[in-house]
Amino acid sequence: MIEVLAAPLPTSIQDFGRPGYRHLGMPLSGALDPEWMHIANALAGNPPSAAVLEMRLVGPRLRVHRSLVIALGGDFGAVIETQDGTRRPAANWCAHILAPGEIIELGTLRSGIGYLAVEGGLQVPPVLGSRSTYVRAGIGGLDGRCLRAGDTLEIDPAKPSTAQRLSARPQLDAGPIRVIAGPQGEYFTAAAWADFLGAEFTVTREADRMGLRLDGPRLAHDPTLGADIVSDAVTPGAIQVPGDGKPIVLLADCQTVGGYPKIATVIGADLRRLGHVLPGQTLRFAAVSLDDALAARHAAASALDHCLAAMRPAAREFNLDALYGANLIDGVIDAGHAD
Repeated sequence: MIEVLAAPLPTSIQDFGRPGYRHLGMPLSGALDPEWMHIANALAGNPPSAAVLEMRLVGPRLRVHRSLVIALGGDFGAVIETQDGTRRPAANWCAHILAPGEIIELGTLRSGIGYLAVEGGLQVPPVLGSRSTYVRAGIGGLDGRCLRAGDTLEIDPAKPSTAQRLSARPQLDAGPIRVIAGPQGEYFTAAAWADFLGAEFTVTREADRMGLRLDGPRLAHDPTLGADIVSDAVTPGAIQVPGDGKPIVLLADCQTVGGYPKIATVIGADLRRLGHVLPGQTLRFAAVSLDDALAARHAAASALDHCLAAMRPAAREFNLDALYGANLIDGVIDAGHAD
């Protein structure tokens, strides 16, 4: 139903991930920004858990082979190409009805990551209850890997939905990334905690769906305890600090256990923001209480509900080129010379 013509950078199939298997060593995986995935699915008329395409930096070029509603969740430089080669911009945060043979080229992603949902969701076999791709183990998604040219994607032949649009673009929170103090605080000096909260960190080129390695001031460990612990559980949002003192923020595809002390954990409401950051960007951190973290989670859920409630039917696109090229009249009569 959907043919992949080009996939210049990693594009993977994701959903909400596979919770409940971390005790078996299976990472959570799933969308780096579950809220934006939820919105994209809503625009396409899907349930929140439907499988979508998650793109980073540059999206793929896709051809549809049946009339299809697709929805863009993110800040794309996207265009739609008809079979005669005509190209038109594809609005962001909006669903579009593609005719058979039309091409959607997602282009550059100014939002770092973005999501493409299709009516009915992408149909790949679920693994441990999820269609999410986990590349390191080669499971989920399309043969456990990212898309490449020549692939075909199946969709559920669901009843066509009504294309929707958002009234306003969702905003990512600004300011420092909020954290709660980690479980191994005693492994760090007082100066390290002060530097962690007071300094600016740069995202290095070692950044992917597993985590972000940060560059900044060296966070010193207590010399009496060292930089290693007996391996214990880690989770997305945990911030480990290995022996070189450079923090690592874990993301959706992170391992389930680790042997480095954790200085802090990113709160749930801010974890999605880290999926959008790119190498070279800077981050700051701020400590909050558990009550603050819960309040932020409730506020984020309320904001998502408000965003979804503001969806409206998308206006059907009007093709002026087709209008001007049509034969609209068969003749002309000059009323001044009717006799």
